Amino acid sequence: MSEIHLTRSGPPETVLNLEPTEALTALEAALASPEPRDAVSAVVAAWPTFLDGWAQLGRLARDDIEAYAAFRVGYHRGLDRLRANGWRGSGYVRWDHESNRGFLRALAGLASSAAKINEIAEADRCELFLRQLDPAWPHGDYDG
Repeated sequence: MSEIHLTRSGPPETVLNLEPTEALTALEAALASPEPRDAVSAVVAAWPTFLDGWAQLGRLARDDIEAYAAFRVGYHRGLDRLRANGWRGSGYVRWDHESNRGFLRALAGLASSAAKINEIAEADRCELFLRQLDPAWPHGDYDG
């Protein structure tokens, strides 16, 4: 279980558990490899719940549809992980916590890729959700 922090000035905050060290090391090596897309795909196959793996696979996608699919999987896996860590559909999931970044990258990537395939309502929902999860969300389109 991860920590859920209650604040005096707002909703609770969920912090996801860190990914396994082996998965983080494998992703770092995959991103540095000559064929990063294939290498990241192998990392995701080995650790299918690795949120940043899905986000990076979306970033390395060959086209907008492939990116959308990878980001969507990362987003849905992230919702599952959030719920398993005590999130109940509302509250903060902030970028400040390294362990939350894979989910937020997947959500931001989903927003960006949805816009690119003209899923404007979904892109807007994802952008709003990002700002609800972290009102200080510092990023525009997902850029890695």
